[in-house]
Amino acid sequence: MRALHKENHLIERIGWLRAAVLGANDGLISTSSLIVGVAAATAATHEILVAGVAGLVAGAMSMAAGEYVSVSSQADTEKADMARERHELATQPEAELSELAAIYERRGVAPDLAHQVAEQMMAKDALEAHARDELGLASHVMARPVQAAFTSAVTFATGAALPLIVALLAPTGMVTWAVSIACLIGLAALGAIGALAGGASVWKQTIRAGFWGAVAMASTAVIGSLIGRAI
Repeated sequence: MRALHKENHLIERIGWLRAAVLGANDGLISTSSLIVGVAAATAATHEILVAGVAGLVAGAMSMAAGEYVSVSSQADTEKADMARERHELATQPEAELSELAAIYERRGVAPDLAHQVAEQMMAKDALEAHARDELGLASHVMARPVQAAFTSAVTFATGAALPLIVALLAPTGMVTWAVSIACLIGLAALGAIGALAGGASVWKQTIRAGFWGAVAMASTAVIGSLIGRAI
């Protein structure tokens, strides 16, 4: 008997990776943009820091709530589909067997063999077989609302902490440039980490994150400067 080996696929990380990268990027970009915008309107350090802290707290709570609600909706849909499959398996087992066999046939399995495979899969765990092959539900893509909300909140706050610390330490009058540079460096690092964890192109991720971060900060800096002059 050949020894089995465990394969660790990158797709298994997609659940937490998506929430973590989104949260950290959002925290870094939105808080940096907020600080840059306020700094363009006023040089008062305490006002800049108050705005930054408020952005961190509000953003983390918003990310957690939004992620929980959206992923909960996905989870509700998955539960409804699973309940429907459970009911159909109990009331129409032959039809469900034919349906599963047809799925395997469309994937290239010969009709007789597809029927045998479907019988064996349903004999082991009919609901799991239909969830995986008919609905496309697997453990690495199942919705986890609490995990997604917690991950998003923590990573948002972590990302937002960098521009706040830089704004606190930067000399008066240099906050805008210091935070902007720190944000771009942070985005480059996050892009590289996300790319390496997900098996994607490091340069593509890094350039994409840096570009949109620069656009966001430039936009808020212009708006903040215009408002500061008007006031």
